[in-house]
Amino acid sequence: MQAYLQPQGDDLLTRKTGAWAAVKLDYLARYIDVFETSMRRKWPVRYYVDLLAGPGKNVIRDSGAILLGSPLLALTTTYPFTGYFFVELSDKNTKALQQRCAASPNSHLVDIRTGDCNDLVNDIVAHIKQDDWHSLNLAFLDPEGMELRWETVAKLATVQRMDLIINYPQYGLNLNMRQAFETTGQTRVDDFFGDRAWRKIYQDWQKGRAPPGLHRRLIDFYRERLQDLGYTEVLRDDQVGDEPLIRNARRRAPLYRLLFASKHPLGHDFWHKVTRRDVHGQARLPI
Repeated sequence: MQAYLQPQGDDLLTRKTGAWAAVKLDYLARYIDVFETSMRRKWPVRYYVDLLAGPGKNVIRDSGAILLGSPLLALTTTYPFTGYFFVELSDKNTKALQQRCAASPNSHLVDIRTGDCNDLVNDIVAHIKQDDWHSLNLAFLDPEGMELRWETVAKLATVQRMDLIINYPQYGLNLNMRQAFETTGQTRVDDFFGDRAWRKIYQDWQKGRAPPGLHRRLIDFYRERLQDLGYTEVLRDDQVGDEPLIRNARRRAPLYRLLFASKHPLGHDFWHKVTRRDVHGQARLPI
C-alpha cells in the first residue's frame, strides 16, 4: 500500500510524459512546501484544487522514471492541506488516483470527482465558499492540451483567497491559433482566453505590425484579464522572470509557461522565491 504514495511502480495506471514534467512538478512541489510551511498556522482552512489531476503518477518515456503527479505531491507534502479537490475526466485515471489516495492517512480529506473540470468547478467553488472568510487556497491548472476554459479560471477567482498556478500551453496554442484565427465560430483558443481580442494580437503579429514575441503579448493580455478578476501584479527590478518556460528536453522547443496569480503580494513573494532557482537548485538567468 505504501508504494502507492512513493515515486515507484505500483502496477496501477500512470501518465506517460516527457522529461520536462519533472521541471514543472518540481516548481509545484517547492511552492506547496513554502505555502504550507508558512501558512498552516495562520489559516485554519486550506484547500488544494487540482482540476486536471491525472492518475497520480507519471512515467518518463525515455528513462522509465516514475514521478509523483501533482495530486500526490500535494497529498504527501510535509504539512498537508486541510482539504483536497481532485478532478479527472478519465474513469481509468480516476480509479488509479482513488486507489493511491486511499493509502494516505489523509485520504478522508480528499474529494475526487470524475468529469469535465469546466463543468464541475462550480460545485467545488460553492463548497470552498462555505469557508470563504477563513480559508486560504491554491489551485493548480495543468491541461495536457487546450481543455482549460477562461470561465473556469474566472469562477475560481470568485473565491476571496485563491492562488493560481496555470499552465499556459504555448505549444498547444501554436498548433491551434492559425486555424482558430481563420474560423469565424467559437474555438478552443477563444475559450482559453475567454475573449476574442487575442485575434487582434495574432493578426498584428502575423502582418508584422507588432514587435516579435507573440506569446509575450498574449501572456500580457492574459495577465491583464487576471487583473480584472482581482489578481495583483507585482513589478520587480531584478529582471528574473516569474514565468518559468518549460522546454522539450531534446529539441529545446518551448512547450508551456507556468503563470502565477495571487491577490496578495505575499503569494508573489513565495512564487518568486521558488522560481528564482531551477530544478537543479541553480539560480535562473535574467531574461
